[in-house]
Amino acid sequence: MDLNLLKRHGDNEWHIAPRGKMRVPGIIYATESLIREMDEKVYEQVTNVATLPGIVQASYAMPDAHWGYGFPIGGVAAFDPDVGGVVSAGGVGFDISCGVRLLRTGLTAEDLDPVKGRLADALFHHIPAGVGSTGALHLDRRDMDAMLTGGAKWAVGKGYGLHEDLAFIEEGGCMAGAEPKNVSEHAKTRQQDQMGTLGSGNHYLEVQEVVTLFDREAGAVFGLREGDLVVSIHCGSRGLGHQIGTEFLKNMAVTAARHHIDLPDRELACAPIHSEVGQDYLGAMRAAINCALANRQIITHLVRQVFEDLLPEARLSLLYDVSHNTCKAEEHVINGTPARLFVHRKGATRAFGPGHPDLPPSLRAVGQPVLIGGTMGTASYVLTGTKESMSLAYGSACHGAGRSMSRHQALRKWHGHDVVKDLAGRGILIRSPSMRGIAEEAPGAYKDVGEVVDGADDAGLAKKVAELKPLVCIKG
Repeated sequence: MDLNLLKRHGDNEWHIAPRGKMRVPGIIYATESLIREMDEKVYEQVTNVATLPGIVQASYAMPDAHWGYGFPIGGVAAFDPDVGGVVSAGGVGFDISCGVRLLRTGLTAEDLDPVKGRLADALFHHIPAGVGSTGALHLDRRDMDAMLTGGAKWAVGKGYGLHEDLAFIEEGGCMAGAEPKNVSEHAKTRQQDQMGTLGSGNHYLEVQEVVTLFDREAGAVFGLREGDLVVSIHCGSRGLGHQIGTEFLKNMAVTAARHHIDLPDRELACAPIHSEVGQDYLGAMRAAINCALANRQIITHLVRQVFEDLLPEARLSLLYDVSHNTCKAEEHVINGTPARLFVHRKGATRAFGPGHPDLPPSLRAVGQPVLIGGTMGTASYVLTGTKESMSLAYGSACHGAGRSMSRHQALRKWHGHDVVKDLAGRGILIRSPSMRGIAEEAPGAYKDVGEVVDGADDAGLAKKVAELKPLVCIKG
């Protein structure tokens, strides 16, 4: 990206002054080297988002930002419903509530060594992964609607997991305001056999080691110590979320003119929050959030079964589950006045600071765990929200490294078998149904996750707590 397009505010904050139809400035949080490497499309998309009706304060982009559909991936924007603010399906994305949950095992990495290969095989065979993957659970329409209403609470009620898990999931495991009737029959059909599955793309299940603690106080609150063995689950709402995004983007594009919305890009299709289409989308989107929460909950149950068989001394407890790709109604202070805003986070994660009432009491003193995923051979990170972050970008942070090249480019550069062999030489076991998928997700296809995390830390978006090294990765 051309730095002449931006005005620097500190080491890791870059502003785009309002011009043309922009209603607010654009703000990108990133190191100088990350900014220079960003696609010019990020600049274009940040400025386009800034033109949407009812946007408040700024159009933001996180350090992992790259080109996306409508909004940049890593984009954050909030809208005031009382001044014509909009909700955008492109501002949420297709993989609604794609997110990460982290499980403590009570074991150390040394405990894994005798069963590492067997555990990798067992997890791969027990948790379906890949394009079109289906699980053992089949939902009829009654159970489907109950799941879309109840989320992880529904899953726990069906015997998938523990009641104490719910306290450590956003929204207590159940997103209020879900409307299964707003979800099409086609979306429900796509999902009826996909619960408890990882899917494809950048989704994964990893067994990881805590290799570095940057903040021992927060680490102690989170129950993390160097050498600990943890499990990370990264997946979302599968076919149901994708179908909802596809259908409502079309609906919003058709109705935008009726609401006198001038779109700089058709991919930014949106609807006033108080409109019929806007309300219908919010109900369907919230149902998809519950689908993703239930999906990760079922996978957690399956992971516990595998560990119980091979490492019965393990006690898998949930540290936290946080979503990306959502739009949520939240209270924020704007110019000293509390306001209820609809915050879009696309490829971005919530990062609420210490004392926030939405956090579990046991975590409230240090802030929300922020879970930043790597990709197969690269580290993942645990951070925590800061008081400062609440005023920077509505308590938001990056969600991963962000791609540095397209999947097609990655396929031209790497072969899946070579990636698997290279990672095995580094002690990282990969299991996947698709060598093509592994090549597309090769570690080199992403930005330096360490630099992205440092950029978020330095900007005050979130504070580093722990670095996690992959040992076993089940890749979709």
